[in-house]
Amino acid sequence: MTDARTPSRATPAGAAPRILVVEDEPAIAALLSYNLEAEGYAVECVERGDDAEVLLAENPPDLVLLDWMLPGVSGLEICRRLRARPALKDMPVIMLTARGEEAERVRGLSVGADDYVVKPFSVPELMARVRALLRRAKPEKIANVLSAGDLELDRDMRRVRRAGRDIHLGPTEFRLLEFLMEKPGRVFSRAHLLDRVWGQDSEIDERTVDVHVGRLRKALSRAREKDPIRTVRGAGYAFDETFGK
Repeated sequence: MTDARTPSRATPAGAAPRILVVEDEPAIAALLSYNLEAEGYAVECVERGDDAEVLLAENPPDLVLLDWMLPGVSGLEICRRLRARPALKDMPVIMLTARGEEAERVRGLSVGADDYVVKPFSVPELMARVRALLRRAKPEKIANVLSAGDLELDRDMRRVRRAGRDIHLGPTEFRLLEFLMEKPGRVFSRAHLLDRVWGQDSEIDERTVDVHVGRLRKALSRAREKDPIRTVRGAGYAFDETFGK
């Protein structure tokens, strides 16, 4: 867990979207930080609502993950104050809370939260919600289309094409390809892919990854077409960084 006012592990400089995590439960803050950084975001964590307000004023992020119950100032009040400030009123906010009742969700959305996620949450689903909000608010920082050579993945249309033809993938194969294409050349173990594609709480056997990679390969490549998925013996799988070059 990072210090209340100290940024977590640095993300390489550049156009990486910046996300502020305001969460006073160390385990949840660490989980969010780890997964957001794995997605390529620059992440900063604070535990107190009043510290968050200072950071929001000094260096506004591109998106805020905001816990409802916080020491200092509540997440609900922070959200209300954000929407009252012209410079920050359009900042994407995802509210995190253990309060799952409909009335509480309505209350959170009514003060200006863009989305409302109940704990315990699915990490892949939360990451998808973050991407969706950033695509709307910061389209210049989030690519809607991933492409390599003659292969193209359209996140919004949920469509994959190769050499002009449609590739029909199931939801799991789509998420798997999307994840690998986001980080070409990086090798991911089966355990890491289970965590990132299926979800941290998944109890699926690691060999399931091999089955879905096999299905993905079969769908993507016809006879004599280059396989974009690279197997690294004893390590895992990667999207071939030389594909299409």
